[in-house]
Amino acid sequence: QVQLVESGGGLVQAGGSLRLSCAASGRTFSSAGMGWFRQAPGKEREFVATISLSAGSTYYADSVKGRFTISRDSTKNTVYLQMNSLKSEDTAVYYCAVALRPGYRWYWRYDYDYWGQGTQVTVSS
Repeated sequence: QVQLVESGGGLVQAGGSLRLSCAASGRTFSSAGMGWFRQAPGKEREFVATISLSAGSTYYADSVKGRFTISRDSTKNTVYLQMNSLKSEDTAVYYCAVALRPGYRWYWRYDYDYWGQGTQVTVSS
């Protein structure tokens, strides 16, 4: 079992920044990667970013590339999502997730095994 707790969401003006954190506990040593997804009202949950926990490789959705940065602190079992130049369309509940199996499809939500409870990000225009 892996437990994930997100924090750092809130209300920010367009053009502003936020940093989300995801603290993992439990069987984190067997994790292959961690990612962030988001879900806006009435929309499907969509991929935002992921990081491989072995190689540190990162991948991003086109919509956030150049604005968001995913990083990790292995000593704290924590993954971060730095969000800059926020836009109103970034408004959503952001979820942290962990994938246990190597070779997971980083963009595919169903390849992630555990999820956090989500944190709300609201960007006002």
